[in-house]
Amino acid sequence: MLRDTPDRLPQDVRPMSNARLGILVLLGAEMMLFSGLIGAFLVFRMGNVTWPPPSHIDIQLPRAVTGINTALLLLSGYTMFQALRAIQKDRVKQLRNWLLLTGALGVLFLGVQGSEWAQLIRSGMTLQSGVYGGIFYVLLGCHAVHVIGAVIWLFIVLGMAVSGRFAASRHIGVETCAIYWIFVVALWPILYVLVYLA
Repeated sequence: MLRDTPDRLPQDVRPMSNARLGILVLLGAEMMLFSGLIGAFLVFRMGNVTWPPPSHIDIQLPRAVTGINTALLLLSGYTMFQALRAIQKDRVKQLRNWLLLTGALGVLFLGVQGSEWAQLIRSGMTLQSGVYGGIFYVLLGCHAVHVIGAVIWLFIVLGMAVSGRFAASRHIGVETCAIYWIFVVALWPILYVLVYLA
């Protein structure tokens, strides 16, 4: 019996690259992590008659500012998508500009979130102030760490783009970074609705 060899495969069938496979495995692990964290949040939320608990009833979460911050992060998902489209069309200068704008939006998101947390800590909501503060900072802090990682990755990709490492025929670094960035962006509205609006 003859076995198919690579030269007998149809030309439109290409094996998945290690980088794409790696990012898919990473996203699978990330989805399991955040599913567990969201599940824990929902257990605490549904297990309490009043939410937030009476000890935190006077603390107001900055819903409006966080809503604007959410819009900024969603905008960064669009700019990252445009960066990927630019390199697919071999427009390296546009790639650099879109990556720089995406990184700036990511840094701005983190800055706004950090200032919100500083205000909440000053008003008495800390990691040690009970279940409410604990689950708030663990869930959103885990997302913030992922955004920090995505921003660092993005600026590494930007440096590679500046040095001419990407073209329409070779841009897997941009593609994997874009996949991860869009995952982090898409996750945030779910957390915002659960934590700030529910």
